[in-house]
Amino acid sequence: MTRMTARLGVRVAAATAPLLLLPWTAGPAVAHGAPTDPVSRVYACSPGGGAVRTAACRAAIAANGAPFTAWDNLRVAGVDGRDREVIPDGRLCSGNLPAYRGLDLPRRDWPATRLAPGGRLTLTYASTIAHTGTFRLYLTQQGYDPTKPLTWSDLPERPFAEVTDPPLRDGAYHLRATLPDDRTGRQVLYTVWQNSSTPDTYYACSDVVFPERGKAGGTARSSARPQGSPSGPASPEPRTSSGVSAPAEGAAPAAGRSGGRAEGAAGGRAEAAETGHGGSGPSAPVLAGGATAVLLLTGGAALTFRLRRLRRR
Repeated sequence: MTRMTARLGVRVAAATAPLLLLPWTAGPAVAHGAPTDPVSRVYACSPGGGAVRTAACRAAIAANGAPFTAWDNLRVAGVDGRDREVIPDGRLCSGNLPAYRGLDLPRRDWPATRLAPGGRLTLTYASTIAHTGTFRLYLTQQGYDPTKPLTWSDLPERPFAEVTDPPLRDGAYHLRATLPDDRTGRQVLYTVWQNSSTPDTYYACSDVVFPERGKAGGTARSSARPQGSPSGPASPEPRTSSGVSAPAEGAAPAAGRSGGRAEGAAGGRAEAAETGHGGSGPSAPVLAGGATAVLLLTGGAALTFRLRRLRRR
């Protein structure tokens, strides 16, 4: 019996050793952060983000050639405030990193969050490691065209909000600001997080929608189909009579807590909860895009099968 127990112990160690040696087991040691509300493209299209099956996310993953499992690692070292010099036009959402190039696709069907012009914004920025530094929030200028690559000229020279060294609470930073009151239609909320505790700067694009001026009330729906690809014809978005893009049918909920609704891409409806008022960051299994949980479950199943076979002997 003792010999059998010893043999089982050796087999258990052998079965679990590969899991312990894999780099993703370090988890938080290699993770950092990204906005989850208003949901960023990189998080929405990650395996745990909830919009991975939308047309925009499928196109982004295809352009990447790989899924966005490292949604919290979109960072560039050594920028030191020279964002407009280091990050070229058309590469703002990816930070000019090849592993994230799909995020730069010019489309009008990215999962988006509805916001109110001039309203209060609470941006939830999930993070697994606390860093000191300054967040700068930009909003594309009126006249921004989502069917064209995002450039620095689409953004104002100065951010509409800056927050330095906010506390990390419940796995996230919660940045409060007042939105500009002159935006309508589809825009991009661009977040730059320049660390002071590391040489890194993080970049993120969150798509947002503001109501059109002079339109209010009603729930009328349009039969217009949203554009499904960046090269396709520019068809109008489905809209409610309030001028805000109407959600399409059937998509998964967007990640994070949202300030109204988070919209899915063509053919999908993404309902979001109320926006990040005291919301927390994603749970730990999501930190590696779900890969850690899947591999642990797979390893556990294999180990259980081996133990059963040994007992039968």
